[in-house]
Amino acid sequence: MRPLALIAALALPAQALAFCGFFVSGADAELNNNASQVVLMRHGQTTVMSMSNTYKGPPQDFAMVVPVPVVLHKSQVKTLEPEVFRKVDQLSAPRLVEYWERDPCRTPELYDGLGMTGTGRGGGGMGLGTLSGVGRGVTIEAQFKAGEYEVLILSAKEANGLEAWLRERKYNIPPGASEALAPYIKGGMKFFVAKVDISKVKRNAQGDVVLSPLRFQFEDKTLRLPVRLGLLNAAGKQDLIVYVLHASKRFEVANYTNVFIPSNLEVLDDVRTRFGAFYAELFDRTLAEAGGRAVVTEYAWQTSGCDPCPVPPLTPADLFTLGGEAIGVGAKGEGLEGGSRGQASFGQNFSSWVLTRLHTRYDQESLDEDLVFVPAGPVVGGRGSAGISREQPGAVETASVNNFQGRYIIRNYWAGAVECEDPRWGQWGGPPDGGKGVQAAKDLANAERGALKLGAVVRSALPQLNLAGLPEPKRPAGKAPSK
Repeated sequence: MRPLALIAALALPAQALAFCGFFVSGADAELNNNASQVVLMRHGQTTVMSMSNTYKGPPQDFAMVVPVPVVLHKSQVKTLEPEVFRKVDQLSAPRLVEYWERDPCRTPELYDGLGMTGTGRGGGGMGLGTLSGVGRGVTIEAQFKAGEYEVLILSAKEANGLEAWLRERKYNIPPGASEALAPYIKGGMKFFVAKVDISKVKRNAQGDVVLSPLRFQFEDKTLRLPVRLGLLNAAGKQDLIVYVLHASKRFEVANYTNVFIPSNLEVLDDVRTRFGAFYAELFDRTLAEAGGRAVVTEYAWQTSGCDPCPVPPLTPADLFTLGGEAIGVGAKGEGLEGGSRGQASFGQNFSSWVLTRLHTRYDQESLDEDLVFVPAGPVVGGRGSAGISREQPGAVETASVNNFQGRYIIRNYWAGAVECEDPRWGQWGGPPDGGKGVQAAKDLANAERGALKLGAVVRSALPQLNLAGLPEPKRPAGKAPSK
C-alpha cells in the first residue's frame, strides 16, 4: 500500500460544511497547512462554499476529508480552476498606489481628478474503490468522481471507530483527532473523502501543493466556518482569508472582535519593494491591538467596480463559477427572481454583489470557537488620504454603499523649480508618463515578519497603533517668476 496523505476539514454538527482541518498520512513525515482561503456565496439560506488550501508534505498521492451535513451527490460537488481564486484574492487584496505632486505654480484644471483614479506603479496512485465499507461503524454511502478527485461519502457511528478505521488503512492520525471528531460524528455528519492524484496538482513558488479548489452547496440558517481543527497540523500561526459574496450586504463575525485594517496611510518609498512585509507588520500590529481574538476586514466593495483595480472587477461569469450556477437553479430547481435559469439570467440579476474580505491569523489560544458570520451595514474607507481628499488615515465611516479597502500610498513630492510667488501645494495625480498598475499584497501567510519597523516607513500619524508619523519633505519657498 503506497502512503497517502489525508486532509480533514471538519464542520460543526448540523451547521455548515467544513473548511480547514488536519492532515494524516501513511508516512511518518510531517504534514501541515499554513494558509487557507474560502469563498462563501450566500443567498437566502443557501451557501455555496469554494475552498482552497496549500499542503506541505511528502509528494505522494493524498486525499481530502470534509464532513458534510447530508450525503452529497455528484451534481453538488465541482472542482474549480485556481484562477478564479487568484482573481478574488488580487481584487480584494491590500494595494499600494503611487501619486505625483503637480507643479505648484500651474493653473488648476477643471476635473483634474487629483489622483483619485488611483493609478500606481505595479509590482509586484492509489484508488479508493478497494476500501471496505463494513466495520468499525463506518459505511460507504456513495462513491463518484469529480475532476481529479475520487470521492467517497462515509458515515460513522463513533469517533474512535472512524479513527480506528483510518488507522487500519495505515493513516497516521495526529494526536487529538479522535476528540476533535467526536462532536461532529455525534451531530450526524457524513464525511466527504476525496483522493487526489499528486501528479495532477500544481505547486506554488514555495513548492507547496496547491489543491484544485472544491465547491460544495448546502442549505443552513447559519453561516458558519470551522477553523479550530486546522490547528492539529499547524506549524505555527494559521492564516485564514474568507471571502463572502452576497447580493447586498457585507459580512462580519458575530462571536469575535471585528476591526478594520487601517487604510489611507502614506508610506515611504522603501515600501515599494517590501510591500508584503510592510502589510504583514501592519496586520499583525492591528490584530495584537485588538487582543489577538479578532477578525480584520480588509475589503468590502460592490463587485461591479473597484478604485483602484489591481485586476478587472468580477464578471457575471466569475460569480456564476463561484456559486451563481447553483443558486440560479436552486435546490428545488427554481429560477432566480426576475429572470430565467442559467448564466444569462445570473449575469442580469447578480452583476453587482458585495465582496467582503475577512482575514485572521490564529493559534490554539486566540481562536477557541468556530467563526459565525452575520450581515453588517455598508462602510466607506480607503478612498483617499489627507492632501488628496478629506478622508483621514484610518478613517471608516458608515455609507449607503460599500466602498472600503486597504490602500497605502507612496507620494512623490514636487522637486522641480518653483517659479511663482504663491505656490499651491498638495495637487496630486497619477504618473506623469501615464503608466498604470497597482501593487497588491500577495501570499501574506509567507510574508517576511519582524524585520520591518512601521514607525520607520509610515509617514501618516495613526494614534490607534501609536504611530507618530514622519514629517513631510520641506518645500522650497515661492519666488517671483523671472522676467
